[in-house]
Amino acid sequence: MISIQNEYKRLLSDILGEGLPKKDRTNTGTQAVFGRMLTHDMACGFPLLTGKKIYFNHAITELLWILQGRTDMHYLRDHGVSYWDDNYKKSGRTDNTLGPVYGKQLRNFNGIDQLKYILKQIKKEPSSRRIMASLWNPHELDDMALPPCHYGFQVYINNNKLSLSWSQRSVDVFLGLPYDLAMYGLLLLMLAKGSGYEPGQLVCFLGDCHLYSNHLKQSVKYLNRTDNKLPTVELKKGLYLTDKVIIPTHDDIILLNYNPGSAIKAPLAT
Repeated sequence: MISIQNEYKRLLSDILGEGLPKKDRTNTGTQAVFGRMLTHDMACGFPLLTGKKIYFNHAITELLWILQGRTDMHYLRDHGVSYWDDNYKKSGRTDNTLGPVYGKQLRNFNGIDQLKYILKQIKKEPSSRRIMASLWNPHELDDMALPPCHYGFQVYINNNKLSLSWSQRSVDVFLGLPYDLAMYGLLLLMLAKGSGYEPGQLVCFLGDCHLYSNHLKQSVKYLNRTDNKLPTVELKKGLYLTDKVIIPTHDDIILLNYNPGSAIKAPLAT
C-alpha cells in the first residue's frame, strides 16, 4: 500500500534536488518542478501529515464552505480561518466575498449544481466515468479574488471501493498541499460514507509544484523528521442526496489518534 507521507517527502526531495528557480505572482520567488502525481491508499490511514502539525479544523472548514456553495468571508472567519484575508484585501472587493470561487462553481456552474449531479451519478450509475466536477469557469475568472488552484475532481467506483482524484494547477507544497490532501481525503470519506462504499485511493495530479524561497529551510527540517502513524477520521454521517444535498457539519467529523510533530512556521505568500 502507498502512504501519502512517503509520497509527500518524495515530492519535497524532488523539488529541493531538481527544482529550478521560477518567478511567481507574489514576487517571493520559488523553486519548482512541473507535473507530478501522488497516491495514497486510504487503508493506510487518513492523509493528515504527521511530520508537522496540520490544523485539521481549517481543512474541515474550507471543505464545508465549498460544499455549501459559500464564497463569503464570514463563515471562514467565524471558524478561525484567516489565510484568505490578504487575497480578499488585495482583490479590492468590498462585498465580504471572494467572488464566484470554489463553492459557487461546485453548486452553481452556469446554473448547474455539480455536487447534486455527482451524488445522483454515484447512486444511479456508479460505474460511470463521468462522475466529476469542474471548478474552472473562464467566464467568471476575472471576478474571483484568486482563480481556483485545485480546479476539478473525479470519483471512481470499482470493486465496492470509492476513489477520488483531483487536479491542481498551482501547488504551494509546504504550506498549502498538506491542507489540500486533508480536504480531498475528507471529501472521499464523506462520499464513501454517504453511499455505502469502502474508501479506496486518493490521487492528486499536480501542475506547478513549488517551494517558496522562504520555505526551503523549513522543508529540509521537515524531511529530517520521523513520521508517526497516520490518524483516522470517523464520520457520524456522510454526504448524500435526498430531496436535497445532505452535508455533514463540524460536529459530525471526529479526528482520532493524531500525533504530529510540532508546527513548522513559514510565511504565507499572497
